[in-house]
Amino acid sequence: MISLDGVMQAPGGPKEDTSGGFKYGGWTASYGDEDYNKAVQKELKPADYLLGRKTFEIWENYWPEHADFWPGINDGTKYVLSRTRKKSDWKNSVFVKGLAGIRKLKNTKGGDIQVWGSSELIHLLVKNDLVDELRLKIHPLTLGKGKKLFDNGAHAASFALTESTITSTGVILANYKRAGEVKTGTVGV
Repeated sequence: MISLDGVMQAPGGPKEDTSGGFKYGGWTASYGDEDYNKAVQKELKPADYLLGRKTFEIWENYWPEHADFWPGINDGTKYVLSRTRKKSDWKNSVFVKGLAGIRKLKNTKGGDIQVWGSSELIHLLVKNDLVDELRLKIHPLTLGKGKKLFDNGAHAASFALTESTITSTGVILANYKRAGEVKTGTVGV
């Protein structure tokens, strides 16, 4: 979930992430419509997750008691990149050490691993060319400041649009798969 200016911070609620003085938490609330809700429900199917510590801590305090909205969230493996945490009582939580741990995880056989939130983790993945797919929900607003989806450390890569929808509230739902390296050349006029 991102704004037109690339902010991904605290889309779910006012107190989700107020770091840096962010005061627009819950900015996605007025954009839910039937198309949007269908897309979100499709992404909420059981999966495994790679999360940064801050996102994990929000989730571990919420989802164990609210799994009726997200069936399978408690059963999926939650891989957590953290320098400070080593364990959790939330079942299927595995703590990963650094970039080497993420690369090892990426090279194992198994299903897709989803990343939700986790801006610092996303920056690390993009910088190190570890992103195979982007599922963006681009909301028609600008927030001016906040944690951005991309920073100046992104690895140059091209992506191909695989699916897109525009909801009645103007949210662009766009899925992109990795398509290779960026090609350069000249453009005719």
